[in-house]
Order: sequence, then structure tokens, then C-alpha cells
Amino acid sequence: MSLNEKDIISCGCGEKESCCESSSKESICCGSENSEHSEHSHEGCSCSCSCGHSHEKDKSFIKKGILRIVLGGVFLGLGIFLEKFSLPFFILSYIIFGYDVVINAVKSILKGKALDEHFLMAFATICAFCLGEYVEAVAVMLFYQVGEFLQGAVVNSSRKSIKGLMEMQIEYANVLEGDKIYIKKPEEIKIGDTIVIKPGEKVAIDGVITKGKTTFDMAALTGEAIPVEKGVGDSVLSGSINNGSVVYIKAEKDYKNSTVARIMDMVENASKNKARAENFITKFAKVYTPIVVVLAILVAIIPTFMGYDFSSWLYRALIFLVASCPCALVLSVPLTFFAGIGTMSRHGVLVKGGNYLENLSNTDLVVLDKTGTITEGKFTVKDFSSEDAMKYAISLERFSTHPIALALVECYKGEFFEAEKVENITGFGMSGYVKGKKVLVGSEKLMEKEGIKVERGKSIYVAVEKEFMGYINIDDSVKKDSKDAISKIKKIGVKAVYMLTGDKKEIGDKVGNYVGVDRVYAELLPDGKVQAIEKAYKDGYKCVLAVGDGINDAPVLARADVGVAMGGIGSDAAIEAADVVIMNDSLTKLELAIKLAKKTMKICRQNVAIVIGLKVLVLLITILGFSNMWIAVFADVGVAMIAVINAIRIVKI
Repeated sequence: MSLNEKDIISCGCGEKESCCESSSKESICCGSENSEHSEHSHEGCSCSCSCGHSHEKDKSFIKKGILRIVLGGVFLGLGIFLEKFSLPFFILSYIIFGYDVVINAVKSILKGKALDEHFLMAFATICAFCLGEYVEAVAVMLFYQVGEFLQGAVVNSSRKSIKGLMEMQIEYANVLEGDKIYIKKPEEIKIGDTIVIKPGEKVAIDGVITKGKTTFDMAALTGEAIPVEKGVGDSVLSGSINNGSVVYIKAEKDYKNSTVARIMDMVENASKNKARAENFITKFAKVYTPIVVVLAILVAIIPTFMGYDFSSWLYRALIFLVASCPCALVLSVPLTFFAGIGTMSRHGVLVKGGNYLENLSNTDLVVLDKTGTITEGKFTVKDFSSEDAMKYAISLERFSTHPIALALVECYKGEFFEAEKVENITGFGMSGYVKGKKVLVGSEKLMEKEGIKVERGKSIYVAVEKEFMGYINIDDSVKKDSKDAISKIKKIGVKAVYMLTGDKKEIGDKVGNYVGVDRVYAELLPDGKVQAIEKAYKDGYKCVLAVGDGINDAPVLARADVGVAMGGIGSDAAIEAADVVIMNDSLTKLELAIKLAKKTMKICRQNVAIVIGLKVLVLLITILGFSNMWIAVFADVGVAMIAVINAIRIVKI
């Protein structure tokens, strides 16, 4: 079952799927369990990993495992009951159970990495054979294979959490060109192309519906089972499944920047970012194994020099070697992180690595952006001072991609002026020229910066030639679940929740008081938000989690210990800077993510304690002479299975 760091499942027909990388000694494949891919069947092809893990053979995994165990068991039984002819049967049984272990041990020696679990197992059992302990030598390999079989079954179960995401990979798209439809690969689609999505098909590229109305299954993206209805003008994310009628979508991104491609990349590369616990276990195993080998040698030699029976103490040394095998520790910790990340993926929360999951569990301060995170981020015009003020504002704001600017353009359908030399003043507003006159549209801070006196308390101000012309008030409603989510976040060990916003203090305080945050920082530019994070560290907070969705949130997400992007409407910059992506933009998912991270770390600590504790106990009783090979097998395979089953509990959440 040992795989390479990065394996590709390739079909004879040329199609490819990716395997999830795993940082454990086992890479855990997440591809299809058979040769049938997401959209079409590859008749006659056999999908197999370059590492040897055949996805077509997954169907017969249980049958072959049982056949091997039963066949080897029959020869073992014959060896026990037919004493006169026992040795040939024991040898046959040993070969059936242990041929792959011995082969891997030889390969390890040739690579200069002799001190691994295969070498320890092979050396101990061969020596046991030489001492005449045939039954116990074969039994070690038998229970090792039983353990590997059960471990494989558990790992296959754990794959299902991430498998749903991996199967979002899209094979083709229907591209409308003129009055004909051509089937193309998603990579061939260009921005502006029209894609036809038929009932039951997946959306290949992020885009906007130009014709038709239907419902989309977005469960693989957001973790929500309820279909979402969308019509003309609505955005659709790649990976969504069309449940209703035919719709036409205009591509707004190329494939490599689409939601489904980015998710695939995040999942496949998650194991590259190892948690501190994983790195510790890796380093620990490298030191631990040589030490126990030296101790085993000493257990055999020292008593012999003291006059004790050599064969008796050599047997104890062999038991010591089998019992001390570190594979339980090496496997269980990475698998725990894998299971945790997979479970979060199933719930619509993507974590880019084990290190971020570990930080997520240690969060003591949550810092939230207001617009698009606590609030809907869908602005509506409440009122405005004059038609001219609105015309001048729209003349400039139509060149901006800011949510407020988009809302203004959406709400106002009247006339506007042609503008020139339009510039975005980051964090303040817009400037440009209309009819040769300089126009400023933006916040109160922009007006103060230019020395223009205005009426306080308004949302957007308009000035022409440094003379105040008028204002526009906009409104943004709080998300229904924000208040409840913030309350729950405080109940799971987070010390405080702050809100950072570039909006006016009056608006920030109003929203902050309503949802129940502990502190509000308002009227902040992007660098001001970073300074607020720095102040939090000075105030004694050890692990800060920041949540945002816009371009101006990217510096904060990058600076915090854990950056969380609201992925559904989040900007590309925010998602790139983030360590965690919440696909459905709901803060309730943040509370769930922190809880799952804490649960994952708790299970991880339990596994380390269980494995080390039981191994130390067995090693002590071995030296004292109260152990045998059966107990040694339990200390290796048995303890590994306990740890793996404990790790997989997180998947059931």
C-alpha cells in the first residue's frame, strides 16, 4: 500500500485523474474506484496508479485480501497439525503472508534505508525461524497482513470524504459557436465563450447565465444539500450540477482560475503543508528506530555476557524489535490530519494544509471583516441628495469593481456623463474628469483629505472642483446567521471576536453591537487592518484568525496565523492569501471548522499517547520476560489499528 508522494491515475484511453497526496507513509488515493469517470465510461480501459494502486482493482480488494489470509491460514494450520511435514507448510505460509514485506525490506536495504518497519519485521521473523519458532514467525506475518487489510479498508472509507471533491473534475463542456455546439475540454474554453449546460451536467467554467433558468446542486462546493435556483444575470460556479432545464452561461474565467480547478489544486496540495505534529513524528521516527534497534542488540548481548542463555535473550530481542516498530505512529498522525481535512471538505470548508488545521484549533482571537463577511455584501441605494449627484457618481463608479460601485450601477438606470482619466484611490474612492472638471466620489475621508467640507454620516459623497455637490446613502443588511455564529464561536474556546471595517464608525458600531463582537475598528484602510492585527498580538493573543472576502482583506489574511476567505463571493486575491476557504460564505461554517480542528488535534494527541504508552509497556514486559511474539504483534499491528480507527472517527462527524 505504500505510494509515492504524488501519483497519477492514468487510463489507457488517455484520461487522467489525480491522487491526493498524503504526507504519511501511505499516500491515500482519492480517485475513482472504477474505470468510470465523471461524465463518460472508458470501456475496456484499466485505471491504475503509477504506484501500483489500481482503482479498477479496488472492487476486488476485499476478495484478494481475504483469499490471501485464508490460503496462508490453511497452510499454517496444516503445518501445526501435520508435525512430520510441518516445515514446508510453514515456509509456504510465511511466503504467502510475508513475501511483500521481505521484498520491501531488501529494497530498503539497497536504498540505504534499512531501519524501517519492513526490515524490522523481516529480520525478526527470519531469526525466529532460525530459532525454531515457526508458528510465531508465521503468525507475526499473518497478523501483520490482517492489520494491513483492515487498515486498507479503513483508509478506503476515509477517502470518501475528499473523493466527492476530487470527482468534481470535469471532462468536457458544450461550447456554443454560431448555431452549432462543439464538445471541448475545459482547458480550451476562453473568457467570453458561451457554454450550454444540459440537465444533469456539471458546470465547467465560472460564468453568468445569459439564457434560461434552473436549479443547481452545489453540495460538493458548499456542503449544502438544498438546490439553489438561478436565472439570467446570476453567477454560477464551476462544479455545480444542473438539476433542471438547459441554461446558457457566458464564461468569466479560464479553467485554471475557475472554482473547481482551484479546489482541486487546494485538495491535492494540502499535504505539502505539514502540521508541527506531523513534522515532529517524522523526525521522531528517524531517531526512534535506530535507538530501538541498538536497544534490541543490547538486550541480546548484555545478558549473554552475564552468563544467561543466548537463544532465550535473542528471542526477547526479536520480540523487542517487532513490538517497537514505529509504523503505528508514522501512520496514525498524518491519517488523522487527512481525515480532518477531508471531513471539513465534505462540509464545504477547504483547508490548505495540516499546519493551518493545527493553527485553526489554537485560535484565541477571531477578526472579521464587515462587508461580505458579517453582512450580505449586497448594497442597495437608500436615498440620494440629487439627480446630478447620482449622475456624477455613476459616471466614475461604472469603472470600479467595488461592491458599492456595482450596487450603484445596478440600482441607477438613468443617464450619466462621459468621464476621462478615471482613477481608483484605494480605500478612499474614485477620481476623474467630467466635462473638463475634476470629480471626486468616495468616503468622508476622501473629502477630508481634499479639504472639502461635507455633512457627516452619509455613505458616499460627490464633489466637483472641490465643491461639495451631494451624497448617496446605501444600505447593507446583516446576514441572518452572523449573530448566532459569533455567539457560538465565543463558546468554543475563542477569547474574543473583533470586527474590522473601512466603513464609518457609526455604521461599524451599529453592526458590531448588533452581532455581538467584542471590539470594532472602523474607518480602516488595508494597512490599518494589518496594524489592528499587530496590536492584537501585542495585547497577548497567540493565534489570530482573520476572515475576509475582498481584495483589501488580502494583507490581513496573509498576516494572521489563519486567513479564512469567504470563497463563494470572495475575490481571487483573498482566496490566494487565505489558508482556509469557506465555500458558502456562512460564518456558521467557521464555528464548525474550529470545532472540527479541535477534535482532530484531540484525536491526534490521543493517538500519540496510545501508541507510545502501549509500546513502552510492551517493551518493558518484554525485557522482564513476560512477553511473546503474539503480544509483540499486538504492540505493532494491533496498536496501529486502534490508532487508525480512532483517527477515522472524525470522518463520521
